[in-house]
Amino acid sequence: MGRKKVLVVGGTGYLGQHLLVGLTGSDGGERPYDVAFTHHRPIPPRELTEAVSPVVHFPVDLRTGQGFDSISDSFGQADVVVNCGALSVPRACEMDPAAAMATNVPSKLVEWMSSFPDGGGALLLHLSTDQVYEGVKSFYKEEDETSPVNMYGKSKVAAEQFISSTCKNFAILRSSIIYGPQTVSPVSKSLPIQWIDGVLSQGEDIDFFHDEFRCPVYVKDVVDIILALIRKWVTDGEQMQLILNTGGPDRVSRLQMAESVAVVRGYNTSLIKPVSALSVDRGVASPADISMDISKLIALFGVHPLPFKDGVRSTLEAPSGF
Repeated sequence: MGRKKVLVVGGTGYLGQHLLVGLTGSDGGERPYDVAFTHHRPIPPRELTEAVSPVVHFPVDLRTGQGFDSISDSFGQADVVVNCGALSVPRACEMDPAAAMATNVPSKLVEWMSSFPDGGGALLLHLSTDQVYEGVKSFYKEEDETSPVNMYGKSKVAAEQFISSTCKNFAILRSSIIYGPQTVSPVSKSLPIQWIDGVLSQGEDIDFFHDEFRCPVYVKDVVDIILALIRKWVTDGEQMQLILNTGGPDRVSRLQMAESVAVVRGYNTSLIKPVSALSVDRGVASPADISMDISKLIALFGVHPLPFKDGVRSTLEAPSGF
């Protein structure tokens, strides 16, 4: 029957790199799959390709689909595709809605998968977001209405609707803020815990929102959930159509996030000043409370994501790439 082939779309991003490490056994585990990844930049970083070697990689444009044929020719048909590719900065999405929709709705990816001989029976694992929810209550469940307040959330809802209506074998992961150690090849975007640590280390007063709540999730937990989904598909061979809240167990404000970093590092918590999210114009609407109920995730896979304070400690103590 042969080894299963897994393609990571967006393999040079934050989650993508951590996932490649988990898939290839670069973190000390087994290497059970043949793995490839796509990248948008002309050449992927050498640190990453060396760390996960002999993984093959392909330049792909998600908007046009250019590059997918090269994957078919060189790597072959993927059994599992994990889509981590996205335009995920809310303000950037707000400024260019067309780019947000073209990038975040994976129409060209699904079109390519549908061309497979089995008619698109491969498993698509798609990363969505907690920002599909409106943010007017605590602990949203998967069946609650999606009513996003910004273009990023709207593009992700459109992606979910497209996948649900077009694909027959998929799992959509509505992720909260993903945090954890830096990647093998450092990403350019600011990482939340490291950023908080950096500003608090300067010993000056700094404002944090006390009224904006999330369920941040440790990156290795997201990787483990994806690996569990892949194992389930490979072992059972049964098609799935799942939407899963993928967050950590704790509902925390930005203020509480900062306080956790301060406690772990031994910083003076009096430097952390509470302010309302309503007092700042960020150029894009931001939902107030999109904390999520993750009981479905726990029931299906028996996973228990790391408590936030433990995740902060692991983040600040871990080397890059775990």
